[in-house]
Amino acid sequence: MADFTVSQAEAERLQLQKAIWSARLTRLLWWLAVLAVFVGSLLSLMPIYWMITGSFKIQHDAIAYPPELFPTHPTLQNWEKLLVGMPTLRWLLNSFIAASGVALLGVITSTLAGYAFGKKRFPGQNLLFWLLLLTMMLPKQISLIPLFIMMRDLKWFDTYFALIIPYAAYPFGIFLVKQFMQGIPNDLLDAAKIDGASEFGVFWHVVLPLTKPAVGALAIFAFMFGWNDYIWQLVVTNKQTMLTLPVGVSKLVAGWATIDIGVGMAGATLAFIPMLVIFLLFQDYFVKGITVGAVKG
Repeated sequence: MADFTVSQAEAERLQLQKAIWSARLTRLLWWLAVLAVFVGSLLSLMPIYWMITGSFKIQHDAIAYPPELFPTHPTLQNWEKLLVGMPTLRWLLNSFIAASGVALLGVITSTLAGYAFGKKRFPGQNLLFWLLLLTMMLPKQISLIPLFIMMRDLKWFDTYFALIIPYAAYPFGIFLVKQFMQGIPNDLLDAAKIDGASEFGVFWHVVLPLTKPAVGALAIFAFMFGWNDYIWQLVVTNKQTMLTLPVGVSKLVAGWATIDIGVGMAGATLAFIPMLVIFLLFQDYFVKGITVGAVKG
């Protein structure tokens, strides 16, 4: 009986020791995960830090090797060159108008088309949807020449129409909204129709409010796309007053023999601020739209 009691006590002691080591290992892994996330966050923020500090460096310090982590001779001459004597604020306004137009039209067309693909049935639906997905896989450069010819024939060069209209239809947005709307129960739509709602009433009062997370994420994506669409903006704008911020800064930075890195960093910082503000304002919709929309359908 005594041997059995000793054996049982030894087993309990070993089990307790095993639990203690397991808890210590779990805590160690947790701290390692926190450390990895912290290091990864620092590495992700490093380009932003480098961009902001670079906007306050003179050209010599900006290209110094080894590179300076903090400006030893901080200066505002890069910002002065960017903001004084150049229509930079006009470029900023042009970028905002173009990006807002792309986002607005993209949201309108994507929600309507996503509703049709997600909640309706019509002949050739699957074929049209696969063709839509195919356009997402094609390189953007393929459409540059056809769109250029269209803008030339329409005489839309150096206009906001050329910056906005070619991207009124946003294939990724249609795909995102369609996947999200497939998760909306059809019983809600049927109940609204029984109560006398029209087709547009069902879309406006029932479907659209339930799709706000996806619409928020879509608006952010479309705005970022319109803001950063450098190649197309470079092709269709020539007048200095119609340049967007990325195009205007690139022409201001690049010279015949050298590139003014400090001014480029200042311009990149100025272009980054609106993106940061938009994301902070709509981050809840963005995260919810991505996480929920990714598992629907």
